[in-house]
Amino acid sequence: FVSGEKMYRTGDLAKWLPDGNVDFIGRIDYQVKIHGFRIELGEIEAAMLCSKGVHQAIVAVRTDDRGDKYLCGYAVGDDTLSTDDMHIYLKQELPAYMVPARLMLLEQLPLTANGKIDRKSLPEPQGTVHIGAEYVAPRNTVEQTLVSIWQEVMDVEVVGTMDNFFDLGGDSIKALQISARLSKFGLQLRMRDLFTNPTIAELGAYVHESVLQAEQGAVTGPVHLTPV
Repeated sequence: FVSGEKMYRTGDLAKWLPDGNVDFIGRIDYQVKIHGFRIELGEIEAAMLCSKGVHQAIVAVRTDDRGDKYLCGYAVGDDTLSTDDMHIYLKQELPAYMVPARLMLLEQLPLTANGKIDRKSLPEPQGTVHIGAEYVAPRNTVEQTLVSIWQEVMDVEVVGTMDNFFDLGGDSIKALQISARLSKFGLQLRMRDLFTNPTIAELGAYVHESVLQAEQGAVTGPVHLTPV
């Protein structure tokens, strides 16, 4: 701290320890990192509150059986509230990586003695991750190749062409693994295309054959950064 100078507010909650170290407690603004993206949970909660029939909403980070983190949304609402309708609405309003993989309906949100929402007392969701799509088989060789690669990288037995990359636990590291495995089949894919088209049905159109043109002469000039 320098008097009169600017300081950067990180949003982290921490405290000084007697030995001079800093003890990191958590986030003040409930910002989390999922699938390689920094996500503000309040943005998702605001979108949930705009969904039909929702009166209260809260989002928490959970961990599945494979140790992968995912988003779980909890909502309190009236009799018209449906998790399927809410999931469809959120997919239209939010990027794919911000849509909760699981949604739960509660009669009321747990509260602390002070009347604040008790995030630690939110129930653990049961069942499988909400994919939001029935199984659809691959239609061509490219989609079949993507299905087999996703099954291996995601460690999932059955993958359909309408299953969402992020719902299956996909992140930036797994995206690189998918790209590397595609190259073994003579195919290539840009990470940007995977993140903006997270289903195999959408992604297939962006997969192209690799064209290797090796320059044999001396090459000079700047080298651009790769995804790695």
